[in-house]
Amino acid sequence: MRMIAAVAAAVLVPSLAAAQSIDWKKVDAALGKTASVSGEVHRYGLPRSDLHVTLDGVPIKPSLALGGWVAFAPMHGEAMVMGDLVLLDTETTPVMTKLLNSGLEITAIHNHLLRAQPATFYMHVAGHGDPEKMAAAIHEALSTGSKTPFEPPATTASAAPALDLDTAKLDEIMHAKGTATGGVYQFGIPRRDAATDGGMTVTAAMGGANGINFQPTGNGHAAITGDFLVTGDEVNPLIRSLREGDIEVTAIHSHMLDEQPRMFFIHFWANDDALKLARGVRAALDRTAVAQN
Repeated sequence: MRMIAAVAAAVLVPSLAAAQSIDWKKVDAALGKTASVSGEVHRYGLPRSDLHVTLDGVPIKPSLALGGWVAFAPMHGEAMVMGDLVLLDTETTPVMTKLLNSGLEITAIHNHLLRAQPATFYMHVAGHGDPEKMAAAIHEALSTGSKTPFEPPATTASAAPALDLDTAKLDEIMHAKGTATGGVYQFGIPRRDAATDGGMTVTAAMGGANGINFQPTGNGHAAITGDFLVTGDEVNPLIRSLREGDIEVTAIHSHMLDEQPRMFFIHFWANDDALKLARGVRAALDRTAVAQN
């Protein structure tokens, strides 16, 4: 037993040492952002606050559907990065070219919404290597190929206004606790069994959870969007359930290339009574292997 423990420690210690050896302040500086930290994952928000996007007359807040991000996790002595960049059509090729030239990979490009003006596209990126170098490459690609803002948002001393939604009732219906962010009420609901990519668990902070966002539109209504994370056999039961709840399905696609099991992401849109929509979303979630609270 002592020998087994010694072998386990020998395997574990280098991994922990590698995680501790990353100078995250240098990664912050290279990207020009400060990370939010969840366990070993350092996630950087890249919201397109410079864009003024509307859909069916609803002005889209960055927290609803324009919240780009990249996340880094220690991996095999270096780091793995995954991310979702929000771009205009004219920005897509310049940013992609810069990223590819730096050695990063593109794993998907697609829409999340329909009828939005201007149209926005979502570029998923991945890589493995020196986190500081990858952060610098992402910063250069976005700063030269797009108008993605890097400066911190302007802040005021006043408290954020209360959301015009019955958030307690939404929590009850969704069987989860939401979070108010940027005028949007957000839920991150994990699957029962997380996917893996390159031997690493794709955690919620790395994009491995169902994301459901509610933006108040007045009189108890909300615009909702986000993405469901499902296996192939769950796709049609889920989208049938969404349509039964009068929720529009706007995209079905992959975000990754080598994950196990194979996962698909389903995006959606509706603007209606918030509690009605929450019931529809929860009914759809219950058609999948979602973690139960």
